[in-house]
Amino acid sequence: MKIDISKLSYSYNGKKDVFRNVSFSMHAGEIISIIGPNGIGKTTLLNCIMKLITPTSGEIWIEGKDMMSMSYQEVAQAISFVPQSIIPSFDYSVLEYVVTGCAPRLGVFERPKEKHYALAKDAIEQMEITHLIHKPYTKLSGGELQLVSIARAITQQAKIILMDEPTSHLDYGNQIKVLRLIKKMVNKGYGIILTTHNPDHALLLQGKVAAFDRNGDFHFGECNQILNEDLLHLIYGIPLHLLRDEEVNRVVCVAPNL
Repeated sequence: MKIDISKLSYSYNGKKDVFRNVSFSMHAGEIISIIGPNGIGKTTLLNCIMKLITPTSGEIWIEGKDMMSMSYQEVAQAISFVPQSIIPSFDYSVLEYVVTGCAPRLGVFERPKEKHYALAKDAIEQMEITHLIHKPYTKLSGGELQLVSIARAITQQAKIILMDEPTSHLDYGNQIKVLRLIKKMVNKGYGIILTTHNPDHALLLQGKVAAFDRNGDFHFGECNQILNEDLLHLIYGIPLHLLRDEEVNRVVCVAPNL
């Protein structure tokens, strides 16, 4: 599975660009972390890739096929989406909600079968939330909802998964757990595109980085090659430092003393 994005731009009402001239490609088995300041267009870019909104200009190709010529069902079979927040509307159990991830592969009036419930249960086990399986998802905390939403995306069986700030509602322990799961999913052949406000998450995940700076300019490349202190200053407007920590055997992003 491959996605190609070429010269993509988006603006509201044809006026000021939210983002402009974004180009990159990704394959299943790769990870891309999208970073940038608030309001720069990270979520809007994901919405364009998911065909939830139409870009002002540019093209998106899925396996060589123009996405605009594809049905929403075809796109959903290739790409799944974990939104930043979920507003529960029906009193489904967690299992019943997660199994709705199979919808793009069902007929109009087809109901989930045993094999679909097996996929949902496996995804719930992967997220280590089996204790929630029969709980109404309207009764879950924000963090629990986020884990359930990722399980639903796994059940969808798309090879590319978009995640909009997948750690935003999670405590620190669950943030690391989700990042580890993302790494495992990439190793299993999934392609993951995620947004994050934490540049250290991009350093933990490695892979590639897509960065919007405060001027709206787009930067793309391998994490170790593109993510440097100058770019971080352009993105966040404050001096951040990249230091090698031998104890954890990786580069970490740290702020100066307050």
